[in-house]
Amino acid sequence: MKRFTTSDGLNLAYEDDGEGPAVLCLAGLTRTHRDFDDMLPHIKGARLIRMDYRGRGESEWDKNPLNYSVPIEARDAIELLDHLDIEKAAIIGSSRGGIIGMFLAATAKARLSGVFLNDVGPEIDRADLGRIVAYIGKNPPWRDYLQAAKMLPAEMEGFANIPPERWLLEATHHWRQTPFGLVNRYDPALRISTEATFNGPEVDLWPLFEALDGLSVALLRGENSRLLTPDAVRRMQAHRPDVMFSQVPDRAHIPLLDEDESLLLINEFLEAIA
Repeated sequence: MKRFTTSDGLNLAYEDDGEGPAVLCLAGLTRTHRDFDDMLPHIKGARLIRMDYRGRGESEWDKNPLNYSVPIEARDAIELLDHLDIEKAAIIGSSRGGIIGMFLAATAKARLSGVFLNDVGPEIDRADLGRIVAYIGKNPPWRDYLQAAKMLPAEMEGFANIPPERWLLEATHHWRQTPFGLVNRYDPALRISTEATFNGPEVDLWPLFEALDGLSVALLRGENSRLLTPDAVRRMQAHRPDVMFSQVPDRAHIPLLDEDESLLLINEFLEAIA
């Protein structure tokens, strides 16, 4: 892992692989750079930079959990680009990462060449978001990776046709093995900022999506996703008829990015930004 220090003194981790146009890969709310590991071997002609947000993965935890927010994490992303002397990059953003990508389009558009949204948009189903908020900060009940891989197919509603070895890989991505069982790869205080946001005033994300005008945009949806509804996709396409779009069967929130449909759309997006 490589590391850099943010303007407020946190030590954050990232990986930097490949050559070509810069692409900053931003993971979901509780996820890490490892969400992009299985995509990596299939992508050629791009420099893929995969960061761990503050408080996640191999990055340092923040003493103030309210700093686990989209504006602060977007600032960290720009500071990483500055650290690497990258003037402009595309974003591949899964869930939370896509929201950060849209936020950057509204606040630092000159630094972006395009945004790839993985199962996220300006409309998020609140009931499904509440389901996500409910589990944040709770460690899984399983003793080891093998047990997790065995139980995940039943736990992950909307996902099918995933081989056991792939579920095992997902388990290693999400959790750390300890003598007392599996633990999350993130600061449990992330729950504080997430609940504060969820219980606070609703935020209109459409201005952030509209800020993508003039940039290359791709949208990937899991066919069984409840977070990003078909109606929301239709409204996004009505605003941006040129958006590159694909849907992944047997996937809910979020596609794993190693599916054929995902890789075809990612490579189409990379050709557009090149």
